Amino acid sequence: MSLRRPDALGGRAAVAGIGATEFSKDSGRSELSLAVEAVRAALDDAGLTPGDVDGLVTFTMDTNPEITVAQAAGIGELSYFSRVHYGGGAACATVQQAALAVAAGVAEVVVCYRAFNERSGRRFGSGVQRREPSAEGAALGWQLPFGLLTPASWVAMAAQRYLHDHGLTPEVFGHVAVTDRRYAATNPAAWFHGKPITLADHAASRWIAEPLRLLDCCQETDGGQAIVVTTTERARDLRRPPAVVLAAAQGAGRKQEAMTSFYRDGLSGLPEMGAVARQLWQTSGLRPADIDVGILYDHFTPFVLMQLEEFGFCGPGEGGDFVAADALPINTHGGQLGEAYLHGMNGIAEAVRQLRGTSVNQIPGAARALVTAGTGVPTSGLVLGTDT
Repeated sequence: MSLRRPDALGGRAAVAGIGATEFSKDSGRSELSLAVEAVRAALDDAGLTPGDVDGLVTFTMDTNPEITVAQAAGIGELSYFSRVHYGGGAACATVQQAALAVAAGVAEVVVCYRAFNERSGRRFGSGVQRREPSAEGAALGWQLPFGLLTPASWVAMAAQRYLHDHGLTPEVFGHVAVTDRRYAATNPAAWFHGKPITLADHAASRWIAEPLRLLDCCQETDGGQAIVVTTTERARDLRRPPAVVLAAAQGAGRKQEAMTSFYRDGLSGLPEMGAVARQLWQTSGLRPADIDVGILYDHFTPFVLMQLEEFGFCGPGEGGDFVAADALPINTHGGQLGEAYLHGMNGIAEAVRQLRGTSVNQIPGAARALVTAGTGVPTSGLVLGTDT
């Protein structure tokens, strides 16, 4: 059951700083080094010091313990530390956890971070390997013996059903890839800077797991990203204009699994993101027409279309036409397809830049940004806005 009424978090916390490492395919250094660099960069962006920090939040998948990051970054005592599960679904929830902490007064400055050598070290795209026994792992026993070994193969099941239900062809997914790469081409921080693609390029790319082609799948990245969250009042006195957390939500659907929810009533939607959408609209009081820019989690292109539909930007099956029409600027940093795959954390940073007016692909007058986290898993989302 989703939240029945608006929550009390909206407007009480803000993103005050963002920082990142270089996005590469071979960082040549430890994941701890990446995390610390990103944390320090985010604090410097906010005009804060390590001594100001009293909270840290990251992903359960991150290899960098909060106390180790605190020690290496010169942070002192911590009054709050937290982790969020389900891979990329945790991205926006890290900011939600930080916002809850500062709103409740258990911490004043909380840094959210994610760092990994996802290209040169562990590669998520390689699929399930050497899994320790667990309830979550046992559920995969219904898929792995039949060849569904990787995230691409899991998403391909839902993508194929989406196409069937709406009478579409795989070319519809190309609009997302082309849009992301168009923005990445003008973003110097993006791996695919200067490398736009066409719909023909998308259609010519090799199959990974039908109906997904290579250009439907996000890249693999080494790097780190950090986000500083504090109270809205304190953020107003810091170096950068605050990006106020107007709403934050998590969501898991009925019969939810981690990317293998094949036993739901239907496969051509994302109920977990629908739950997030209802909460975000309810708490923020906003609607799709009020959003100036959308940063939508794009590990695979079909799920971007489904997200647009779950949030009500368009009707079922209409996501491809919506993207093709440029009806809403999406993934103006290039997304995970074009800039970097940082489990969605770099998308939060781009939303902050848009609200500050400092994005390399700035949307004039951007004052409200929607950010989503990983799809196909229990997930999260944010609505960020300028301070008013």
